[in-house]
This record gives sequence, C-alpha cells and structure tokens, in this order.
Amino acid sequence: MLDVRVQSLSVFLFAVCVGCGGARRESEQAGKPLAEQEAPRVEVVSVEPLPWRRTIRSQGSFAAEEFAVVGAKVAGRIEQTLVDLGGRVTAGMVVAKLDQADFKTRVAQSEATLLQACAAIGLKSADNLDAVNRENSPVVRQEKALLSQARANLARAERLRAQDAVAVATIDEFQAALDVAEARYQSSLNAVEERIATIRIRKAELDLALQELAETEILAPFAGSVHQRHVAPGTFVSIGDAIVTIVRNDPIRYRGQVPERSALQLNIGQPLTVRLENDEHPCTTTIARISPVVDELTRSLTFEADLPNPDGRYRVGMFAVGDVEVDPNATTIAIPLDAVTEFAGVERVWTVTDGEARQVLVRTGERQSGFVEIVSGLQTGDQIVLNGKSLRAGPVQVTGTTPLTRMTAALDRPPSSDDRLPVTNGSGSSD
Repeated sequence: MLDVRVQSLSVFLFAVCVGCGGARRESEQAGKPLAEQEAPRVEVVSVEPLPWRRTIRSQGSFAAEEFAVVGAKVAGRIEQTLVDLGGRVTAGMVVAKLDQADFKTRVAQSEATLLQACAAIGLKSADNLDAVNRENSPVVRQEKALLSQARANLARAERLRAQDAVAVATIDEFQAALDVAEARYQSSLNAVEERIATIRIRKAELDLALQELAETEILAPFAGSVHQRHVAPGTFVSIGDAIVTIVRNDPIRYRGQVPERSALQLNIGQPLTVRLENDEHPCTTTIARISPVVDELTRSLTFEADLPNPDGRYRVGMFAVGDVEVDPNATTIAIPLDAVTEFAGVERVWTVTDGEARQVLVRTGERQSGFVEIVSGLQTGDQIVLNGKSLRAGPVQVTGTTPLTRMTAALDRPPSSDDRLPVTNGSGSSD
C-alpha cells in the first residue's frame, strides 16, 4: 500500500515539473523582443474613390389611390348587403339593396298621371313632344272648325249686305262671332301648350321615380376592396348615411416625407426604391407628385409615388422606407464594412504604413451594399487591413493587395435595408 502511494506521488511531481518547464518556455518566447517575433500576415486594400449613389432616405406609409365612403342617395330600409370586409368589388357592382316596395309604387303612380295628361290631348307617353302637331289636337280641331264657320257666315252676310238683303246690325253680329271664334281657337292652342308642359312635368316625375328606384341598388363607384361595412339588413338609412367604405389600392401610393434641408433636391421623375420592414424584395418606381408646401410643424416635405399592387401585397397604412436617388454618378471614399471596428462608440481602421500597422480614427457616413463611406480619417492611397480584429500595433507582413474594383459590383444596385445600420464588426484595440 505504501508503494502505491509513493508511485502516485512520483507521477504527480513529474507532471508538475513538465508543466513548469512548458510555462517557462512560453514565458521566454513572450519575453523576446518584437523584432525577434514573427510578424502577423495581413491582406490590405488601397483606398480610392468609388461610385456612390447619393440618396435621400424618407419614411412614410402606403395610401389608397382612391378612398370612398359610399352612402345612400335615398332613404329606406336595407334589404340585403352583398359585400363584407376585405371583399373585392368591381366598378358598378351592387354592394347593398334597399327595400323597393315603396319606390315601385311611386313609379306606378307617376306612370298613371303621365298617361292621364297624354290622353287629354290625344297623345301617348312615348310620343315625341317636340314633333307634336298642335293643330291635330281634338280641342284645336274643334275650335278651328268653329272659326271657319264664323268666317263663312260673315262672308255670306257681307254678300247679302251688298244686295241690301240684310241689315248692318246682322253684319256686326257675324263679325263679333268671328272674333270670338278666333279667340277661342287661340285659347285652344294655348291649352294644348299647357297640356304638353304638364306632360313634360309628368315625364320628369316618372324619370325621378325610376331614378329613385334604381338608386335602391347601391353601386361601387370604382374597383377596389371593402374597407368597412357600416350597415346590416334591416337597418333604416337616411340620405347620405354610410353603407360601405371602399378603397382602391392598385396602384397604391407611397406617401413619404423628407427633411426641409433636402426639399430642393427632390424632383418629379427621380428614381425611388420603396421597401417594407423585413422585406427582401424592394419595389422601384419614380416620384409622381411633390407637395408645394413644407409642413411648418414637422419642417418636412411630402411627396408621392405610384406602385403597382395587383396581388394586394402592399396594404394601405403600412409603414415603408423610400430611398430617393438624387445623384447616381457621385463618388466618395468608401471601404468594406469588415475593415471598420467600433468600440465604445469610436470607429477605427487598421492602416499599414512602411510595414507598420496602426489604428486611425475615422468618421463614417452612409452604408451601401457592404461598404461604408469614410467622411474623415482616410485619404486616397492609404493601405487598410481588411479584417484587423486580432491585430496589434507593430510590424506586419503584407501578403497581398486586393483591388477595390473587384469588390464594388454590389454598389451598382440601390441601397439595401441594412445600408445605414451601425458598424459592429469588432471591439478593436487602441495604440
């Protein structure tokens, strides 16, 4: 038993000695001068101006192309509703019906009064009143016959007077009868005109009754979707009461706002990229309308663009972000995002000068497609390390230089949704 314990103690002491020897060797290697240590290998890129689309970011939402609260033009009781929330409607489609019993009765009453007025002068309801010959009216024909008879009587009396066969008083009587006949004939013509005017009134009343009957069917003014149904069968509605709300969202409008400082850079026809949050498929369009007024409260300018929406992918009220391209040919100093490290809100870039690596402070701007704009801190021709998370200041071995032109193909497309996110590529270390 004692031998086993002695053997175990010997193994433990041997292991401790080996460990101490390894630690001593590592300590000696770490204590060597920097010149004797192997310099880390790095790959660098040369800073140069890159194509950089200048854009203005806007925030906004989708608005309906048309928005209508469809109301009742006549008062009545709802008999049937034919649409509901989210339902698709076409232009002229019946969305609700009123009870038609009372309206049909008014139509029948108007038709009867029209027939009565037409019968008084021997016409039919379908006759064209502008083509009616007033002389053919029975009343006019009667008075015309009496007028002809009075003229004939006066002519005979004048012939007999020439032969002294009748007295002068008789001539005066026939003349008076002729005057009366002419007056009655003219009065009959006026009566026919009055009856024709009455017929026009009755036709207008019938048209109005028919119009009211037709308006018991409430129609959609345009193609779209039902946003809200306001009534149910049995509800009594008055003139103007809301029945349904319909929106047209194809095309749909993106209504965005930009700060006042960017207002002068907006123009109709400028390219615009619109996207939703967490949407990998942005839509490209152009600015269609710009407000002539800057909002005095928000100091922002509103503009609109039209987007196709045949499948209803975009919904009214959705929040969206739009990038307006104001200068597609602009250039700037930009580097890959992997080359920037950030710690405690300070952004740095590793540079290599004469084989020595050191960190420089930079100020960044916009992000586009994996690149970041350098506002200050770097100049054209500077050599930067692509990935310097584990670097320390000191000598380095440059293994190669990668041309930025091979890495900038993505800059030819519009900015992505992550273009302006903060840089968080590593913690970095200071000199």
